[in-house]
Formats: sequence, structure tokens, C-alpha cells
Amino acid sequence: MRAILSAYDKTGIAGLAQGLHGLGWELFSTGRTQAVIAEAGVPVESIATLTGSPEMLEGRVKTLHPKVHGGLLARRDREDDAAELAKHGIEPIDLVAGNLYPFIETVSGTDVSLAEALEEIDIGGPTMIRAAAKNHPWVIPVVDPSDYDMILEALRADGLDAGARRALAAKAFAHVSHYDAAIAEYLRGEDDLLPEQLTAGLTRVDELRYGENPHQRGAFYTLDSVRTPVEGIGGFEQHHGKGLSYVNLLDADAAYNLVAECPHPAVAIIKHTNPCCFAAGDEPIAALYERALMAGDAISAYGGIVASNRPIDFAYATALRDVLSPITGGRMFFEIVVAPGSEPDGLAHLQKKSRDLRILTVPEGDPRRPRLEFRSVRGGMLVQQSDLSEELDFEVVSERAPSAAELADLRLAWLVGKHVKSNAITLVKDGVLVGMGAGQPNRVESARLAVRGAGEQAAGAALASDAFFPFPDSIEVAGEAGVTAAAHPGGSIRDEDSVAAANAQGMALVTTGARHFRH
Repeated sequence: MRAILSAYDKTGIAGLAQGLHGLGWELFSTGRTQAVIAEAGVPVESIATLTGSPEMLEGRVKTLHPKVHGGLLARRDREDDAAELAKHGIEPIDLVAGNLYPFIETVSGTDVSLAEALEEIDIGGPTMIRAAAKNHPWVIPVVDPSDYDMILEALRADGLDAGARRALAAKAFAHVSHYDAAIAEYLRGEDDLLPEQLTAGLTRVDELRYGENPHQRGAFYTLDSVRTPVEGIGGFEQHHGKGLSYVNLLDADAAYNLVAECPHPAVAIIKHTNPCCFAAGDEPIAALYERALMAGDAISAYGGIVASNRPIDFAYATALRDVLSPITGGRMFFEIVVAPGSEPDGLAHLQKKSRDLRILTVPEGDPRRPRLEFRSVRGGMLVQQSDLSEELDFEVVSERAPSAAELADLRLAWLVGKHVKSNAITLVKDGVLVGMGAGQPNRVESARLAVRGAGEQAAGAALASDAFFPFPDSIEVAGEAGVTAAAHPGGSIRDEDSVAAANAQGMALVTTGARHFRH
């Protein structure tokens, strides 16, 4: 029996070689892999010995040879294949262990030239892996070091059955496909975000407790991209608490995405992907958390997800533990706390809140970095560029211009509204979300929900709508509740009616020229 061992990841390769040698296998290898095996005292020959040809073009051509691929692709149950091997002096190869250069890690640096990136594209390795996987009924393809022990154990017994071989082949093709997807993304460049054929590489990092409901399975994968580094919830590290579910991560992502867009310290509490409490300003996050909870929808906040764009410090941890609900007077229960980091004393203190509380830290990213969003539909996938943060210029269309304080609240209301399910209406007062209406089939109902939730706090608040007002009714509902400023994209054929309604209420009205639907 003969094997070729040529792996970028050398983890366990010497042990695999030792085990195969102990079973009487003849081993061949290349470059550093050969050196690692030889250093372990295991007899191993070079690929050049197998092929009878030296490496060429600075190692670009090593395994691309009939004595390699003939030995891999020959079908053992075909007499004509066996005759051809004998005619050309080729012996079968029964196992290939290999994995590929980390292309994504290598080319993600800003100073990597095209020529350097092209040198990182492995040709012989993927070709050998694919050949072994294609012929897996007779050749064992191995790309994952974690499979080495299982393979050796099976070989010491009755050999690998058909199911195990097929599973290894599937893993091998997935490994090569993932590699090729990264190369294709790199060569497309940043401008071609939506190519005719789009391939993406995903790596499972966690099998979740369950999916959206307990009877559904779920898993979390990172999107392995050359252009977009893993950031935000994609790079979470869990420090405490029970396992995560699909909904947990969906909500945690929504919470962190909102605060990540704020240049000032910010805290958000999310329930079912919608913000129910939010505050931002030049204050410690402990104070912002308390303001958000006291002025926001504390009923919905119970059992929600809390996110901040500043690390968890001791004061914030204390507030999360000790600030009581303004509704029930009892302690608040949260599923997750997520932040871009933590201080040791803050983390230790927060861990005492509950043994089940999940505490996640995530790497910060650039909210203006172009990236894609994926959403499945039955039989297909919707792909779009993410709704990026942009510099916003309000156009005043009412008789009265907003004050500086109203303008600041309008900007926050507009930002929060981008993260609320459409139709979205948000009310912000003094940097705090005081009312929100989401997911309604008509805009005026969202407005009614927002002012009803805000109660007396609607007076003097600023309102934002994620899309234009089709009728003046939302302005009228807001004005009757005491809202003093409003922002919407504009562009309705009835914009003049909304302007007239704002003027009649003494309200400042501005347009943005941009829409933020979120379905």
C-alpha cells in the first residue's frame, strides 16, 4: 500500500506517517512535510523518487505527473486500467493526506501584491485531493487532521467502509471548493460584488442548542471572505452562560449592529431583532444603560439582549446586575450581554449575575465597510449590499428649522430606525429611545404604537420614519402627542400635505433623500 502525504497543516502528520509505516505502507512526500516526517524517524521518499522527475519551476510542478495521477485515478476493478498501469510502470496509490495553503489569511493583508497572491494558489494539492476523492472507493482522501486517528484505527481493523470513504470524499471536495471560492473572490476585486456566479466559503464554528424553535437544528458558520474580515457577532467569543440558539445569535447581531454604528458611547436592548431600549451620548455606558431602561420599553427588555459599543467595565456590570425594572421593581433578566471587550473585574462581576447569562465579546469592525447580506428564500438566495452608514444631510422642508437638540435627536432616531423592522417609526428624546413602532403593514399604525409606548415622553421628542409619509396622518398623530420634529426620506406625491400638517403643528420637518426598509 502506498500513500502521499503533503499537507500545509502539519498537525498530526508525523503520527499518521508513523501509523501507516507500522502497517507496512510505503510513504511519499514533498518539501516541509517530508522533512517533518523524516525528523520523526519515519522512512519517507520524495515525490521525485516516485515520478522519476525533479521538481520544476520553483516547486510549481511536483505532483502533476502521470505516475501520481495514474496511480490515484486507476479503478481497481477494471482490468484495462490495471493493464495500462502495468504498461507504463505505474503503481496504485491508496491514500492522499493533504490540505491547502491558508489563502484568505495570506492575501487579506493590504500590502500583498497580485504576484504574491498568485504564488499562494496551490495547483498540485487540489488536483491530488480531487483525484483521490473522485476515486474514493479505492483511494482514501484525507484533508482534516482530526480524521487521522479514525483512519488508522479502521486500517488496523477491517479497513474503511464505503460510508466512511464517501464522507471523507465529501469533506475533501468541500475543502477544495472553499479554497477556490476565496481565490475567485480575490480575483473579482471589490467592485464586482454581485457576479453572475457567486460562491462563498463558510466554516461551522458552533452547533447551536437548536434553531429558531427547539425542534429545528441550527448551526453558526463564519463567512470566510478575502475582502471582509470576520467582525462583530461573526467573531464572537463566549465567556459565560449556557449554549446559544439560532435566535440568540440573530438578536445579538441586531443589537451589536445598532450600537456599532454610533460614534458616541451607546447601549441597546433588543427583543426579537428590534430595539426596545437605546441610549447614546458622552456618558459612561453604565449611565446610558440605566437611561435606556428607564425611558424605554422595559417590559419588552425583559429577556432581551443588551449590547454596548464600549467594553464591559465594573460600573456597567454593576448596573446590569443591580438596576431594577421600572415596571416590576425586580431584577432584570437578560439572555445575552455583548460588547467589544471586557475589563477583568467587570467580566468577573457580571458572571455572578446568573449562571445562564451568556456573555459575548466580539471584534470591532468598520460599519462603512462594503459587505454582502444573504437571505434564503424557498429554492434560492437573495443577496444585497448591506445598508451602509452614510453621512446624512437633512433638508428642512417646514417653516421651522429643528433646534440643535432636536437635530441631534433626529439623527439618532434616524439611525435607530434603520435597525427596526419596517414599517418603522422611532421616537428619541435627549439621546434616548422613548417609543418605537415596528413591522406594521401601514405606517400610521407604527406611529400610533410609537407615541402610545412613549406616553408623556413623546412631548418634545424627535421622530424618524424609515420611508416617506404617504399621507399626513403619521405627522398628525405625532403632533397631537407633542412630537416637535420629524424626519422622513421624502418623495411621496403627497409630501406637501405632510409639510402642511407639520407647519400646522409647529413641527420641524426634514427629509433625508434615503430610505431604510428592513423586512
